[in-house]
Amino acid sequence: MGRRILNDALRAIVNAERRSKSTVELQPISTVMSSFLKIMKDRGYIKNFHVYDPHRVGRITVELQGRVTDCRALTYRQDIKAKDIEAYRLRNLPTRQWGYVVVTTPDGILDHEEAINRNVGGQVSGKILFVVAWDNGN
Repeated sequence: MGRRILNDALRAIVNAERRSKSTVELQPISTVMSSFLKIMKDRGYIKNFHVYDPHRVGRITVELQGRVTDCRALTYRQDIKAKDIEAYRLRNLPTRQWGYVVVTTPDGILDHEEAINRNVGGQVSGKILFVVAWDNGN
């Protein structure tokens, strides 16, 4: 159930980005979703997010930045060892600088760089891809 909620929320973010919306409201919420959004904020994919009434059904309002092209949660369980994270990233992301793999570990939800630095494995939660805006000098 938790991965389905996360996947629906991430798809809502991608759809809002494609429609050039400035904000999107996510409902229902989970702690995994909040952790995933924190990683997205730390890496510059979203401006900010606010959690309203987290102890009940609640909702999250996300301020978008226009950088996300694709963001997915894996709906199946995929365990990954710490030594295999880099190979998984190379196999599933288009290039080195265009995205992150998010891993649920015993240390919490981390992106692939933090998981490699801490030398922890876990379950792959999802991946984030973003668009690079090229400036042609105009």
